[in-house]
Amino acid sequence: MTKRPLKRLVREGAFDDRRFEDDAKIRRLPVSNGWTPHPHNDDREQGYLKTIKPKSAGQTTLIEAIDAKNLVLALGPAGSGKTYLAIAKAVEALEAGKVGRIVLSRPAVEAGESLGFLPGELEDKLAPYLRPLYDALSDRLSMKRVRSLITEGAIEIAPVGFMRGRTLNNAFVVIDEAQNCTYMQLKMLLTRLGWNSTMVVTGDPQQSDLLPEISGLKSVADKLETLENIAVVRLGDQDIVRHPLVAEMLGVL
Repeated sequence: MTKRPLKRLVREGAFDDRRFEDDAKIRRLPVSNGWTPHPHNDDREQGYLKTIKPKSAGQTTLIEAIDAKNLVLALGPAGSGKTYLAIAKAVEALEAGKVGRIVLSRPAVEAGESLGFLPGELEDKLAPYLRPLYDALSDRLSMKRVRSLITEGAIEIAPVGFMRGRTLNNAFVVIDEAQNCTYMQLKMLLTRLGWNSTMVVTGDPQQSDLLPEISGLKSVADKLETLENIAVVRLGDQDIVRHPLVAEMLGVL
């Protein structure tokens, strides 16, 4: 330690020269000024798995519906927390041992632009479409934990086209961006539901990248809303938790 830092320590009262005896080679930590290696707030959550709390009445309704129903459709504008809450509840169920795996799916539909030919293996080609799901997962779990669960098969991320013919038992299934699915695709996805499974379908009918008459989300939601054992939760602009300008823009766009 040079002279200048030593003088600063003496001036600030954090340094006591009596701790040095006969030019000792071992120096004590300044524990007298309250320093401790332990966190100052022992109640702080140390893991990535945080307790989620709804920030609006609509989000409260969605969380309660996921807890009570095996099939939930969450419709609402961008930023209302549909995907985030669905994946958060999926991670919560997996960590609690209520399900054996998480299956996340979304349609590989370009948002108005053409990505052209993508190099690499199948996973590399699909990565840009499935990136939002990885982002939501990494916010609930560490990326190391996410990679480990994917390797073990406890988390599966797949495009809609790979779901046909499957039966998803003991799983928490999240179908994201469902407004980009056709009526027949949604019918196929909904009938994948197996025993001891929960499925949450999220989407915004107002932001479909398909032609209005091709997207099947609104039609499917209207028909399923009449069934008692299926919950259809419709979020609004008041449930948007992104920047306040998002709600203002969606009100005029």
